[in-house]
Amino acid sequence: MLLGRISDIKSGLVLVRKKAAIQQEVKKTYNLITVKNIDDNGVINNEPYDKFESNEILEPIYFTEKNDILIRLSYPYTAIFIDEEHSGLLVPSYFAIIKIKNDMFLPEYVALYLNTEKVKQELLKSQTGTMMPSTNKNILNGIAINQLSKEEQKK
Repeated sequence: MLLGRISDIKSGLVLVRKKAAIQQEVKKTYNLITVKNIDDNGVINNEPYDKFESNEILEPIYFTEKNDILIRLSYPYTAIFIDEEHSGLLVPSYFAIIKIKNDMFLPEYVALYLNTEKVKQELLKSQTGTMMPSTNKNILNGIAINQLSKEEQKK
């Protein structure tokens, strides 16, 4: 089954468009998840979150929710499962937010699957750009996810 058929995939927020230029413009400050907060294994570490001062109140679509998967859009394309503890973080545009919409797939399994060497090699082959190779939503939509029983996925 293709990732694009079992999920909704959206890019994070382009930060420069919403960053307050001066202190008087700050409408709200958010905790921002960055690459320094993520281990290569797909685990959120204990590094403090950066603070993002926004010139407006941001839409909920740019924040992590329980059971989301974030995937880094540049090498090493690390996927992160979001649990309750890590919900509510602002997601920048160098991550994509994946929301599983098919009950036959566990988000934890999909995140683990996206971190396999097979998927990372597939992403490397289809990368775009030369200075900072990256992937995009269309490429992510085409990733084939092995459909296993829920019992197998839990293992």
